[in-house]
Amino acid sequence: MEKIKVENLDLFYDQTQALKNVHMSIQEKEVTAFIGPSGCGKSTFLKTLNRMNDLVEGCRITGSVTLDGVDVYGNMDLNVLRKRVGMVFQKPNPFPMSIYDNIAFGPRTHGIRSKVALDEIVEQSLRAAAIWEETKDRLKKSALGLSGGQQQRICIARALAVEPEVLLMDEPTSALDPISTLKIEDLVSELKNKYTIVIVTHNMQQAVRISDKTAFFLLGELVELDTTDRIFSMPKDKRTEDYITGRFG
Repeated sequence: MEKIKVENLDLFYDQTQALKNVHMSIQEKEVTAFIGPSGCGKSTFLKTLNRMNDLVEGCRITGSVTLDGVDVYGNMDLNVLRKRVGMVFQKPNPFPMSIYDNIAFGPRTHGIRSKVALDEIVEQSLRAAAIWEETKDRLKKSALGLSGGQQQRICIARALAVEPEVLLMDEPTSALDPISTLKIEDLVSELKNKYTIVIVTHNMQQAVRISDKTAFFLLGELVELDTTDRIFSMPKDKRTEDYITGRFG
């Protein structure tokens, strides 16, 4: 099932074109990885999927992005879009408040006030992000007191608390140590049973380990999108082959 469809997408920062005529279909309940050298447009493209680029001055987008057939850039309410399409950033960014309040933040914003309901959401989200056991006795303590890997799982729990359908992850492990990275990768593999996940990674082995499909970007273009197995064993485009075999990048 197609969850997100992108057609004829161009993105400009003032006069500079950062994305060129991107076409892509993202399937439901799969992990799609974006790979490519730094500055090739993969993070910029990821942010078009929940309109995070709206915050960038001078940014202009043409073409269409649809979520379940509805145009994201049409008259879809931005709050509804951001609830349905959650985001986890490269650097863990928990709010400077308690672990509990971090997770309850989104649900409260969407009108949930009952303590019983919030308690349940907080526990379920922390469990889903595989960090309940580590945090259940310190929910009232600041999230900033946790390690980097724990903070990143708190950010994932915070994104899950509003029950998104899609989770965008922008290099979520690049600031983490190998053990924390492995925990996040295991988590991603588990979460795809419930969510559609799109992950930008600079680590090709990570794409091989956790993604179903891989998209290779170069200089603002989507060069190739295929099953991860095929991209890494039989890429159709010479540029993809050159990148994954380390000839450039």
